[in-house]
Order: sequence, then structure tokens, then C-alpha cells
Amino acid sequence: MNNFPVTEADLHAYVDGLLPAVRHAEIDAYLASRPDELARVQTYQAQNASLRALFDPVLDEPVPARLSAPPRKVGWMLQRLAAGLVIAVASGGAGWALHGQQNAQLARSTVATPAATQQFASLARQAAIAHVVFSPDVKRPVEIGADQEDQLVAWLSKRIGTPIRPPKLGKLGYELIGGRLLPGQSGPVAQFMYHDATGQRLTLYVSTEQAQNKDTGFKFAQEGPVNVFYWIDGKFGYALSAGINKAELTRIATTVYEQLEKP
Repeated sequence: MNNFPVTEADLHAYVDGLLPAVRHAEIDAYLASRPDELARVQTYQAQNASLRALFDPVLDEPVPARLSAPPRKVGWMLQRLAAGLVIAVASGGAGWALHGQQNAQLARSTVATPAATQQFASLARQAAIAHVVFSPDVKRPVEIGADQEDQLVAWLSKRIGTPIRPPKLGKLGYELIGGRLLPGQSGPVAQFMYHDATGQRLTLYVSTEQAQNKDTGFKFAQEGPVNVFYWIDGKFGYALSAGINKAELTRIATTVYEQLEKP
């Protein structure tokens, strides 16, 4: 192996398959002697696989009729496309690219619906994305662990701007791992993560961006490999995500709802 240092950029390029064969072999050798770094790289690879499973089906969707524009509209559509590309390049970063991809699909499926309904529908997709990004993480799936639950509750409550506490799911076989703060569409959101004895993980995504939404019904969505059960309660939007079947997820969601209803 040569004397070139291995940088964080090298590791991400390795994960994405962008390195020349010689450099790829050097990174292989580097990781072989560093199990902690290898575990971190494998976590990145698992996240990539989960994201591909979530979004690759979109590629097989038929082109919406409104995009099959007659020739006189082609120039206008190209201008819109160019403007969108400029914005995407200016924003930069994989996170914002994913955000744009998410919004594009929502635009395809919810053009004629009210803004509040669109926002409610996006809750499930945002929760699913957060689930597939963080739940495979081996070393740091959460920012604050369950061993510091009081600190976690105080921190998230302060950032969200209202008291919030993770439900207890021990009777269903799921124990709290911890939680983290995430960016929402217009403010912070919280994510609590749980796991069972087999290592199966589920996440509860909590948003306060639903104040204008009066649709309080329970909804179910399947986002690639992730099932999501979501609902509105007052100003809160909740989404429970996991790679488990609908019946089991419904059972857990009912327990979560019952606990959140208690004063």
C-alpha cells in the first residue's frame, strides 16, 4: 500500500464505487486492519442499499400524462427543467438531493390536493427516509441514548418547543434505544428509535408541522421496504416506521396512540 493517507472522502468514494481499482484495493487493505472503520463503512453501504430499495421502484413508474406535453410546450418545460437543475446544483449535498427527489414524487402524486393534505402525505415519506438512513447504523443510530432518557426528553422538548416523551413499548418486546433531532420542512422534528430481541428496529417520527391539518384519521403507507403507520393529533404528526408487517405495526401504533393520549 502506498503512503497516501486515507481520507473521509476516500471512504465515501469507496462506498459509492467511485475509486479506481488500484485505490479500491488500497482501501480494502486499510479496512482489513481496522475493524471499527470497516463496520462504519458497512453501515454506509447498508444505508445506500436501503435507499436504493426505497427509491428505485420510482424509476419503473409510468410517465405522468401531463409530462407528455405537445411540441409547443417543450421549450417551456426545458426552461423549467434547467431552472430546477440550477437550484439542485446550487443546493449541493446528498441530503438536499434526496429532499428534492422526495418532493418531486410528491408533486407527481398530489398535484390536485390541498396543501395540508400534501403535507400529511409527506409525513410518511419523510419518516420512512429517516428510518432507512438511521436505523441500520451500528455505532451511532441515535444522538442521545436511552440511558440518558431524561436528558433526551428535556433536549427534544426544548428544541421542538413543546413537551414530548417516548412511549413505553416494553410489553410489546421493544425497548428504547434513544433519539435524535432531525430537520423538518419548516422546523425541527424528533425521532425515537426502538429495537426488539432480534435486532428489529422501529422508529417514531414526531413533527409539530401539522397545525393546519384537520385530517386526524389513521393512515398506512408502504414506502419501499418500510411500512409506515401515521396520524395527526392536535398540532402533532406521528409516523411509526419499521420493516414489519402491517398487522404488527398497527398493534404497536395503537399502543403508541393510547399512551400519547394520556395526560
